[in-house]
Amino acid sequence: MITIDHLKKQFGETVACDIDQFSIQDGDILGLVGNNGAGKTTLFRLLLDLLQADKGTVNYIFPSPTGEGNGSETINPTESEEWKQHVGAYIDEGFLIDFLTPEEYFAFLGKISGMTQQQVDERLQDFEQFAAGEVFGQKKLIRNLSAGNKQKVGIISALFRRPQIVILDEPFNFLDPSSQLTLKHVLTDYSHETGATLLISSHNLQHTVDISTRIALLEHGVIIRDLPNSEGSAATELEEYFGG
Repeated sequence: MITIDHLKKQFGETVACDIDQFSIQDGDILGLVGNNGAGKTTLFRLLLDLLQADKGTVNYIFPSPTGEGNGSETINPTESEEWKQHVGAYIDEGFLIDFLTPEEYFAFLGKISGMTQQQVDERLQDFEQFAAGEVFGQKKLIRNLSAGNKQKVGIISALFRRPQIVILDEPFNFLDPSSQLTLKHVLTDYSHETGATLLISSHNLQHTVDISTRIALLEHGVIIRDLPNSEGSAATELEEYFGG
């Protein structure tokens, strides 16, 4: 679970994030939508402690490993780094170590996560269809991959350790139509198999409606609508907002 309390961030006179109270429940697939400048990426960077808020707090609430008390532990990402072992994210290619090949990069991620190379290889098999023969075995550094294939490496890296919370900023960008459809299955299957919470921003309304259980609409840093999305029920309201 993620809770947001009076979170605000300004850049000069521009308010990039101004969220009073908002909670993201365990197992939600939250689609974050809004026009350019609405504050989607700023919110993600605040959640990941990549930006310092002007005021307010973010808290991650995870099941307690000891089971003591109420069975959960609350972590403020500005005060502890323990949350990082539970969260996977990809915002842009700056998250990648681009002087490695994809194989070297995932071997490194596996090593720092305590995985054997066999476990790394087995985990990557889950993404073979998504990689589509274009990411692995190419003998290319990540920096020399196409924008779409860099995007695939980043998305796979966010899911690689099977985190409880996944944050993806515009994951459908740069992907061809086949890869976009495959990604929708990858994300929904991951959610169903793990019960993880997914936060996904996208300009593609159809993809967002297809995979999200809930949609937050941002305008000038403010969440102006929090829409349930059972069987795509949010589509009409979103079309009216963006079409109007």
